[in-house]
Amino acid sequence: SCERQLHFSLSFTLCFPKLSLMAIITEEEEESKTLVPPQKKSDSAMTNHHKPQSQSQNPFPFWFYFTLVSSLATLIFVSLSLFASPNDPRSWFLSLPPALRQHYSEGRTIKVQVNPDESLIEVFVAESGSIQPEKVIIVHGLGLSSYAFREMIQSLGSRGIHGVAIDLPGNGFSDKSMVVVGGDKEIGFVARLKEVYGLIQEKGVFWAFDQMIETGDLPYEEIMKLQNSKRRSLKAIELGSEETARVLGQVIDTLGLSPVHLVLHDSALGLASNWVSENSPNVRSITLIDSSISPALPLWVLNVPVIREVLLGFSFGFKKLVSFRCSKEMTLSQIEAHRVLLKGRNGREAVVGSLKKLNHSFDMAQWGNSDAINGIPMQVIWSREGSKEWTEEGQCVAKGLPKAKFVTHSGSRWPQESKSGELADYIADFVSLLPKSNRRVSEEPIPENVQKMLDEAKGGDHDRHHDHGHAHAGYTDAYGLGEEWTT
Repeated sequence: SCERQLHFSLSFTLCFPKLSLMAIITEEEEESKTLVPPQKKSDSAMTNHHKPQSQSQNPFPFWFYFTLVSSLATLIFVSLSLFASPNDPRSWFLSLPPALRQHYSEGRTIKVQVNPDESLIEVFVAESGSIQPEKVIIVHGLGLSSYAFREMIQSLGSRGIHGVAIDLPGNGFSDKSMVVVGGDKEIGFVARLKEVYGLIQEKGVFWAFDQMIETGDLPYEEIMKLQNSKRRSLKAIELGSEETARVLGQVIDTLGLSPVHLVLHDSALGLASNWVSENSPNVRSITLIDSSISPALPLWVLNVPVIREVLLGFSFGFKKLVSFRCSKEMTLSQIEAHRVLLKGRNGREAVVGSLKKLNHSFDMAQWGNSDAINGIPMQVIWSREGSKEWTEEGQCVAKGLPKAKFVTHSGSRWPQESKSGELADYIADFVSLLPKSNRRVSEEPIPENVQKMLDEAKGGDHDRHHDHGHAHAGYTDAYGLGEEWTT
């Protein structure tokens, strides 16, 4: 090829001497053009060689997955919030299943005082039949309510025993929170903005500026003190043994149940033990149904974020939890009713707070053999269908309470709904073997607050019988719905 190019160049020079210079320049340009592509190829090869490094440092995948995960988490929490119970008591009540509304309409509310320096709260009780000489009051454990014992008290009523089931504060239809005025409780950013806006509306925009000019300092402490004194917040009602003793005593006195046969289920023993020790003359007998220091329902999981939203937000998760730890015989509608009551109106916060106040070092044997309890007839009803560990615990209870009558039932740790008739028969047979109860009339004057509540109950009973012609004595509609809504 080189010889041909040289021959062409010489021929071209000889034929066209004037254009020889141009031919030479053209040949050099062609040579330069032929040399450029290899250089570009090497550059492109080097560029391709560095491309994987640039792709590995691309931040796009990280932000894509981060945005995706954040969006999914937000969607889940928004979905769970849709299942949250409304804060308005009326809206919450109207959203309840018909069975729960029916149970509420058949009961009544009583005003009690949990602590001396706190305002009165409402406690819900359900009763069966007319007043009978023998009166049984059933106290539920944490996580349950009087709704679980509605069939038991009806069975007791058919056996000639006046049955009463109570909703402890923080559970069921009783108040689960109270309004607290003042305090230095930490609040969120949005609530802080609302407080600042309210302060500006009250004092004016330039109030803090004027105070700063007069004093030389920003009146931050004064602002915080003023806002804390006017702050109103909801505080969950937490029950320990002392608080339960006050509530139980006031309910028994108001309903005139003394002397009473006491039935304690699950963790109710730890809650009511103080009242029994201090009021043993007013207790005719004690029946323990699968009683333990720790509740059957693992309430500690309701304090774990996300898990608590899933368990209380969806029926499936709560059903699995109840079936695994409490009862396999309960229907889905029964479990759903307990989930709704536990979830609504700050119920979860109240129950978790009460769990922390339980006396986990409570010695059942020492309590049962104390001088105050030793003379009270006692019966223990225990599950024979539970786990091996639960059966062994029942044997320990029987050894710790040797004077107690020990019988077994065919249900699980929550037998009150599936085996209500069996339990009622055990209680009725045990009560019938005891001497008949005689009501003790105290010579001491009735406390002023109790007398006022009794007078109001009598007046409400007279008005209701006059207007409606059915018994609902002393019933105060806590949800402002009236008889046409609750019956």
